[in-house]
Amino acid sequence: MVMHLAGPILRRAAPKIALPRNGFVWLLMLFFSFSLRAVDVADARQQFINGQYEECYRNCKQAIAEQEYGEEWRLLGIQALLEMGRYTNALELLTASLDRYSSSVQMRLLGYEVLLRNGDTERAPMLLQEINVLAGGRAWAYRGPSDLVALGRTALLLGAEPRKVLEQFFDKAKKADPECREAYLASGDLALDKNDSDLASKIFTEGLKKFPDDPDLNAGLARAYLSGDRRKMLVFVDRALTQNSNHVVGHLLLAEHLIDGEEYSAARKILDKVHAVNPWQPKAWAYRAVLSHLASDSNGETEAREKGLKFWKTNPEVDYLIGKKLSQKYRFAEGAAYQRRALDFNKQYTPAKIQLAQDLLRLGDENDGWQLADEVHRDDGYDVTAYNLLGLHDNMAKFQTLTNRDFIVRMSAKEAPIYGEKVLALLDRAKSNVCAKYGIELEKPTTVEIFPDQKDFGVRTFGMPGNPGYLGVCFGPVITANSPAAQAAHPANWQAVLWHEFCHVVTLQMTKNKMPRWLSEGISVYEERQANPTWGQAMNPKYREMILGKDLTPVGKLSAAFLTPKTDLDLQFAYYESYLVVDFLIDRFGMESVKDILKDLGEGVEINKAIADHTVAMDDLETDFAGFARDRARKLGPSLDWKKPEGGKSDKLEGTQRIRRPLAGGPDVITNVTATAEIDTNLSESTNYFVLMRGAQKLLRDKKWQEAKAPLEKLIKACPDQTGPENAYILLAAAHRRLGETNDEMRVLSQLAEIEADALDAYSRLMELAGSKEEWGVVLTNAERYLAVNPLVPLPYRSLARASEAGGQTRTAIEGYETMLLLDPPDPAEAHYRLARLFHEAGDPKAKRHVLQALEDAPRFRDAQRLLLEIRRVEKTQTKAQPAATSAKASP
Repeated sequence: MVMHLAGPILRRAAPKIALPRNGFVWLLMLFFSFSLRAVDVADARQQFINGQYEECYRNCKQAIAEQEYGEEWRLLGIQALLEMGRYTNALELLTASLDRYSSSVQMRLLGYEVLLRNGDTERAPMLLQEINVLAGGRAWAYRGPSDLVALGRTALLLGAEPRKVLEQFFDKAKKADPECREAYLASGDLALDKNDSDLASKIFTEGLKKFPDDPDLNAGLARAYLSGDRRKMLVFVDRALTQNSNHVVGHLLLAEHLIDGEEYSAARKILDKVHAVNPWQPKAWAYRAVLSHLASDSNGETEAREKGLKFWKTNPEVDYLIGKKLSQKYRFAEGAAYQRRALDFNKQYTPAKIQLAQDLLRLGDENDGWQLADEVHRDDGYDVTAYNLLGLHDNMAKFQTLTNRDFIVRMSAKEAPIYGEKVLALLDRAKSNVCAKYGIELEKPTTVEIFPDQKDFGVRTFGMPGNPGYLGVCFGPVITANSPAAQAAHPANWQAVLWHEFCHVVTLQMTKNKMPRWLSEGISVYEERQANPTWGQAMNPKYREMILGKDLTPVGKLSAAFLTPKTDLDLQFAYYESYLVVDFLIDRFGMESVKDILKDLGEGVEINKAIADHTVAMDDLETDFAGFARDRARKLGPSLDWKKPEGGKSDKLEGTQRIRRPLAGGPDVITNVTATAEIDTNLSESTNYFVLMRGAQKLLRDKKWQEAKAPLEKLIKACPDQTGPENAYILLAAAHRRLGETNDEMRVLSQLAEIEADALDAYSRLMELAGSKEEWGVVLTNAERYLAVNPLVPLPYRSLARASEAGGQTRTAIEGYETMLLLDPPDPAEAHYRLARLFHEAGDPKAKRHVLQALEDAPRFRDAQRLLLEIRRVEKTQTKAQPAATSAKASP
């Protein structure tokens, strides 16, 4: 692709050539020499884009030697040398070129990078100032698109306002020439520098419409997806490397992804490819240092860092990258130390400052963390991460803080009075249980922050809103979690979430944050299930299919499964498989072996060696675990036939996800069931899971409630532990309800409630049915279950209060009604009346205030009127008795 050169002002008159007498022969010789090279500047530019750096430089060198005019040859030659790590050669060519092209802004901008790569931090800024002077005095000379891009990049380096640069330089360049690829690259780079991945993806996508085979644009779009959709990132990295197998940025993105997935050996091989192109690539050596650090190889870490700094001794990017990757491995203290080293080199290096701010916040050093974020925002109002953090700080300033000896809990001021004390009680119980089990004392209190807005949770956790799939995250001493208010239509058991995250606090401290993700997640899910069998994850038909199919991931690659799941189901399965591995280790080798592995990891022992020392070698473990997992899968409904029917009937079940929410909602519960195929098999004879489930669904859709019961009962009997949306309990309860079989409906729902941690519809229906029968123990149990999922609605508090009131538990009943009133109940008058009655029975003067509030909301509330009269009679009696008592007391 031809690069657009500067305007005519840069062109000099071609030198006159004195021809020999035989001028025709000379011209033939000159033409012959050109034909030997047979490469014009456009071809050389394409060679550079395609990664043929050596060939590109060779052609540039030849053209320069032949006095080929045009700065493009020199620009390309310098860029090729930089890509190959030949920094001193690039400096030599730059020095000669600056003399020749004394008015070139593009040469000076490239020279800025060359000087930095050679460690000349004094002269490099001077070139930027020279560009500023040239543009100020001769702006008319730099109206070409490529010059506009160069001026825009320079303006950014000099601290210009990013939006103005985007509009006045990069957008103008695109308008002047829609085929100016440099404008798309510069605009996308600007968005990424400001941590605006959404804008960057739009810009690079726009550029790719014009240059679909451009590796730089494909790599730019991959960078935009790095912090979000890793599957898309890998697609565009692959495209970039297909178009340019030597593309350093593409290889570095792939290496970073592999490091994140704990595939360290594969990452080293990718870095080898980078070093084959450029043996001194600073980012590649930074990643080498990270790998050495993770392997507890301090000498290798030091050596890699020094090589990354060989030509530019004070390059802050090297330490910034090392620290950033360590922080992403939850080693925030070590990461923060590297950010401080980066800032020692350049106190204004924004990436290190904002990363350090987040590290400090995750370490619980909030004063310094918020101060740094504010500093970055004041210096650069366009940094999206800093802007988000400052907005978060303002929102969190309104939070309420609850504390005890071991925990600092921050919640919204609205939610804290409702279930804040329950949060503290749960965390205390988790600490007593888990710390004793693993034999550890925590060094300092744990901070837990619960966000009612998912965007705030995203910013606090990741620096950006988004990542809606996460319920909670643990950084070691700090836990962040979504409150039930942020979970919308898919509520999760908040008690299970906090227990899970606190287990991370324990294991991360035991290992000094040196543990693979699969082990960390696996232990947390295991401990959830130990605390409450309904928590965590359990085998279900879909997991059975995945395990017995081709979806079981080798243990050594299990951490990577969290990064690029195809679907939400695949992500959940990664958690479940991690739990299964831990369950297998404890079942086969005992809890002490797992604790010994954690202790070794804390000492810096590599995971495979730690496992081999206390169990078996990783290869053997993977083989044995696969057998364990398949055996566990086959135990789900062992008497059932799990072969999927042919003829289009093997599709996954439809409609069952949607049937859960209307369970307590009345007669329309079955209308959401979708049948995908007619069922002709005799259900009474079949033992096939899919035939039975589909047949039952069809019968329910056809309103054949009685006939639907038999296949569903058969499924439950054969597979009593089935959980999740593909669930026969839900359907059977619906059939019983249609038939008016209340006792059977309660029995089935009770069975479901015993194995499901977030079955809100089942809990609410059980409260309703048990309340009508005055089975207050059942009401209390299901009210507590409901509150463990969603404590922010009035329904469970009303049931809890009524059941407690009936059982003579006055204090609990009062707390229930008082909390209910905080949640804007549909009938506040009833709650006030019941509170008034309870207070009146206890002789508490608060009774009068509540009965008056009841009558304020419902003036014709007869029971409240009668209660008010009774309260007044008591008050009069007490008033009359008081003087008599006083007189008696005064008598001699």
